[in-house]
Amino acid sequence: MAKTTIKTTAKVADTVRPTVAGARERPGWHLLRTIAGRITTPLLPDDYLKLANPLWSARELRGRVVEVRRETEDSATLVIKPGWGFSFDYEAGQYIGIGLLVEGRWRWRSYSLTSSPVTSKGSRTITITVKAMPEGFLSTHLVGGVEPGTIVRLAAPQGNFVMPDPAPASVLFITAGSGITPVMSMLRTLARRDQIGDIVHLHSAPTEADVMFADELSQLAYRHKGYRPQLRATRTDGRLDLARLDDVVPDWRGRQTWACGPEAMLEAAERTWKDAGITERLHLERFAVSRAAGHGSGGTVTFARSDRTAEVDGATSLMDAGEDVGVRMPFGCRMGICQSCVVGLLDGHVRDLRTGAEHEPGSRVQTCVSAASGDCVLDV
Repeated sequence: MAKTTIKTTAKVADTVRPTVAGARERPGWHLLRTIAGRITTPLLPDDYLKLANPLWSARELRGRVVEVRRETEDSATLVIKPGWGFSFDYEAGQYIGIGLLVEGRWRWRSYSLTSSPVTSKGSRTITITVKAMPEGFLSTHLVGGVEPGTIVRLAAPQGNFVMPDPAPASVLFITAGSGITPVMSMLRTLARRDQIGDIVHLHSAPTEADVMFADELSQLAYRHKGYRPQLRATRTDGRLDLARLDDVVPDWRGRQTWACGPEAMLEAAERTWKDAGITERLHLERFAVSRAAGHGSGGTVTFARSDRTAEVDGATSLMDAGEDVGVRMPFGCRMGICQSCVVGLLDGHVRDLRTGAEHEPGSRVQTCVSAASGDCVLDV
């Protein structure tokens, strides 16, 4: 099976105070936070910690935006200095959650890290590169409205769309638009580890001016003869036709392939690799939840413990519905992977937005990827 990591950019969601991210991976930091919380009761430990440094928090991971670099007309790289408790032991290709306070509410999205873990430890900074989307409320703010010095909330890096160490002998990257961002982290890491062997990189963008990291890609090709990028301007050359991949990369079947970009491109890649009988060589990264055709009827969602209700349609996730009415919903990745958002379904039915499967009373459901299928009651 192809490795698929799902990242959602489908809808803006506010957040409440996050739980401590990375507690399992960093038990020492978590213990210190816990002690701090106890000795400062009834005042919050953050009331003391932020006096010394706004990046210190007993409740959440934080970071400071130290630089915003324009990449293209509608994209920018944010250089972020994480605060207390952040682990730089992430893998090239993983993504991170970022929360930004906009108009008095915290907005969250997940973005691929474009920095390399090899150099992040030394610099103590990470980078994400964001493309402003017409429908993307937060992406527009991150690209055009964030000033250096802004404090953001962070969620621990995660994701399975990663490059192993050591890297495979022959690699194929297929990217389009902002789908190049996780691959950029991989390329930077491979270059620093001196592991750029035989790499073909097919990248598509509307025009040459829309290619993120264009100068750096050219420099990589100049310094490493094994790296061969092929840039495609889709407005003049049309989209890459994977049915004719033999004409572009004759030995693609023998390469380990990482693909990231629009859903139509990824679906075509899945079909192509499946027809060739080599799905185990294909690794995919998606920027949106793959939702089943059609959706439930929606209804009234009752949050039993919080004594709140919400009227929602059949496409709104239970997590978004709860947060919209002020319920402190448990959350983690917000994309159906980590299981941190699971709560009990006390009554009614809900529908999994990815598969279409309905869950009955007594089951436990992932609120970030489930919607009401009629009236329902949640144990939260």
